[in-house]
Amino acid sequence: MSPLSALRIDDLAVAFDDEIVLDGVTGTVAPGESLALIGPNGAGKSTLIRAILGLVEPVRGSLTVLGVAPAEARLDVAYVPQSDVLDSEFPISVAQVVLMGRYRRIGWLRRPQSSDRATAMAALEQVGLASRASDRFGVLSGGQRQRVLIARAIAQQAKLLLLDEPFNGVDSTTQELIVEVLAQLRADGVAIVMATHDLSVAHLACSDACLLNRHQIAFGPIVDALTAETLQVTYGGHAVELAGGSTIVLPHGH
Repeated sequence: MSPLSALRIDDLAVAFDDEIVLDGVTGTVAPGESLALIGPNGAGKSTLIRAILGLVEPVRGSLTVLGVAPAEARLDVAYVPQSDVLDSEFPISVAQVVLMGRYRRIGWLRRPQSSDRATAMAALEQVGLASRASDRFGVLSGGQRQRVLIARAIAQQAKLLLLDEPFNGVDSTTQELIVEVLAQLRADGVAIVMATHDLSVAHLACSDACLLNRHQIAFGPIVDALTAETLQVTYGGHAVELAGGSTIVLPHGH
């Protein structure tokens, strides 16, 4: 594999209980590039992320992350889940959540050093929440919790960042800040893969797009991959181009 690729996928297929749930995925993501995974619910976006994390094995094809098998790359891969998957009642501070991003590097049984705490605080500063470091994570808004989870990934100092619907339920200010932070990470050479339903944000935050509906519809530069035609195939509806270049897909029957 070329050392220039953060992610290389070749005719990937994944199955659950002997049923193929995702197949025919082929493409590469280089350091500093950002890939949007786009498709309806059940299209295979989360399955592809799980495969990149090494949590599911392909039944066909190959997948290499940072030049090695996914399981071997985990130290350099950070995952940002949707904020609502974490228990908001759990008594943990914002700083403690971000510091968790250091544990893979220092080991779960070793105490964080001052340098680890400095890295965590710098990550919080980057997402604009350093002043909330001592607050309980659960008292933050959904958008703020999402920013904390991104800070945790930044603190991990990963080379590949995976995000699951990072813009769900966040206000426009948080959306703009996340887009800006992701641009900073890309400038530092971090590769990004995000599942998103928001086509306008995909255009803002991503260089490339992969359209999925249990198999790959398109993969490439976002201006080429994200078109009315590919969206119509992906969502099985009628794609309508709007003023300003945005696109909506109408369900069948409209």
